[in-house]
Amino acid sequence: MDYLPDQLVWEILDRIKKTADRNSVSLTCKRLHKVDSEQQKFIRVGCGLDPATESLNSVCNRFPYLEKVEIIYAGWMSKLGKQLDDQGLRVLSNNCPLLDDLTLSYCTFITDAGLSSLASCSKLSALRLNFSPRITGCGIISLVMGCKKLTVLHLVRCLNVSGVEWLEYLGKLETLEDLCIKNCRAIGEGDLIKLGPTWRKLKQLQFEVDANYRYMKFYDRLAIDRWQKQWIPCSSMLELSLVNCIISPGRGLACVLGKCSNLEKIHLDMCVGLRDADIVCLANKSKNVRSISLRVPSDFSLPLLMNNPLRLTDESLKALAQSCSLLDSVRLAFSDGEFPSLSSFTLDGILSLIQMCPIKELALDHVYSFNDFGMEALRSAKYLEILELVGCQEVTDEGIQLVGQFQQLRVLQLRKCLGITDDGLKPLVGACKLEMLVVEDCPQISERGVQGAAKSVTFRQDLLWMC
Repeated sequence: MDYLPDQLVWEILDRIKKTADRNSVSLTCKRLHKVDSEQQKFIRVGCGLDPATESLNSVCNRFPYLEKVEIIYAGWMSKLGKQLDDQGLRVLSNNCPLLDDLTLSYCTFITDAGLSSLASCSKLSALRLNFSPRITGCGIISLVMGCKKLTVLHLVRCLNVSGVEWLEYLGKLETLEDLCIKNCRAIGEGDLIKLGPTWRKLKQLQFEVDANYRYMKFYDRLAIDRWQKQWIPCSSMLELSLVNCIISPGRGLACVLGKCSNLEKIHLDMCVGLRDADIVCLANKSKNVRSISLRVPSDFSLPLLMNNPLRLTDESLKALAQSCSLLDSVRLAFSDGEFPSLSSFTLDGILSLIQMCPIKELALDHVYSFNDFGMEALRSAKYLEILELVGCQEVTDEGIQLVGQFQQLRVLQLRKCLGITDDGLKPLVGACKLEMLVVEDCPQISERGVQGAAKSVTFRQDLLWMC
C-alpha cells in the first residue's frame, strides 16, 4: 500500500460505500486510516452516541474535514443514554472548521446557548432543525448573524421560535434560497413579509401551518399595506408549497402567488380562501409550471368566519391548461371524502388538462366527478406514464379495462376504489403492459386477481377505513 499513488488509494476507498466496510478497511494500515479520515465528508450519528459529547469529540478528531453532519435522535429513550446537549454543539463548532451542512433532529436537550455557538461556523450554509422545543428566535438570530452564508434554513416543529428579528435579518442579507417552516406555531403567514428583499433570491419556499392551531388572522392596516406594496418580484422562485395556510385577497401569501414568474412546481394543500382568481393569476404569470398539486378542503372544513368561502372551479384548471404548456404532473385531491365538495372540479375541467398539456403523471384523490368517461378520454393522453386513483368510486371495471390501451402507461396505483373488481384487471394479466401495479384497500380486488397483471405487483388489504 505504501507504493500506491494517492489518487488510486482515494479511488479505492471512494468505491466502498458501506460504513462498516470502510471502517474495516481503514484499520488494515495507517495509510488507509489516514486517507479515510481525510476523505470522510459526511457522518450521521444519534442514539448510539454515548457518552454523547465525548463520542462526538472522538468522531470530529478522527474526521477533521467533515462538511455535512446529521444528528438524529428519533426513537430516543432515556435508557439509551443522555442526548447531545449544548456542550456537544460547542465541540462540533470548535472541531469542524469546514462544516457546511448541519441537521439536528429530535435534539431536545439543545438550547439557544448551544445554537449560538454555531455562529462561529462561518462556512455553514444549510441548517435543518426538526423538533427542537428549547430553541427560540433568540437562538436563530444569534446563529444567522454569524453564519452570513446561510442559503438553506429548515425549521420543523420548532414550537417556540417566533418569526420577527431573524426573518428581518435574513431579509437584509439576501442570501437565503431555500426556506422551510413547518408547524412552528409562533410563526404566521404574515411574518413572511419581513423577508423583504430576500423574496428576490428565494428559489424554494415551504410553509405549513399546524392544522390544529390554525386560527383566523386579522391583519392591521399597516401589514396589509406592506404586502400590497411588496414590489420585489419572486422571480427566482422555482418551488412553492403552502399547507393549511389562509389566503386572503390582497393579503399575505395571496400577494406572492402572482409574482412567481419562473415557478416550476407548486403544492397547495388545504389552503383556505384560495380562489379561481388566484390560480388564474398564477397560471398567467408562471408559464413554466411543470407540476401542480391541489388538495382542497370540503365545504364542511371551511371556517364560518370566511366571507368569501373557497370556490375553485373548472376555471382554474382551464387557465392552467391554456397557459402552462409544460405541465406534466397533476395531483387533485379533496379532503373529507365522505362529504363531496360542492365546488368540485368537473370532468370537463380535468379533461382540458389532459387534452392540452403533456401530462405524464396524474393523481386523483376522492375526485367524484372522474368516471369511466374520464378513463375513456385518457386513451388519448399519449404521454401518460403514471396514473393514481384514490377513492374514485365512479370508476368501474369498464373504465379500468381500458388501461391496456393507454400508450405509455407504466405505473398504475389503485387505492380505496370500491367500483373495481378482479374482472377489471383481467385484460392486464399476462399482457406485460405495466411495470408496476399497486392495489391497496380495494375491497373487491383479491390478491389472486392482481397476480401477473404487472412486472411488479404490490397488494395490501386493510378495510378498517370502511368502518
